[in-house]
Amino acid sequence: MKLEDIRLEINKIDSEMARLFEERMKCVKNVALYKQENNMPIFDESREQFVIAKNLELINDDELKIYYESYIKSVMTISKEYQKNLLKK
Repeated sequence: MKLEDIRLEINKIDSEMARLFEERMKCVKNVALYKQENNMPIFDESREQFVIAKNLELINDDELKIYYESYIKSVMTISKEYQKNLLKK
């Protein structure tokens, strides 16, 4: 496979990931609003640990699990920051 072909495939994946990111963040917004209405904290450690563990089960390549764990933690950090910013308004 040529490098340009691989890069085109990565671009397609990145495009889909961007679409999914927006979709996820819309759900995060709804979660923030629910938490606000129900006087719940943004951070729920047990929920985060559950989500991390559940998502790690989706990764078949053991070599990639440590990287995916870092990725999902980053996504969750971004989600919490977004919730905090939404609730400040």
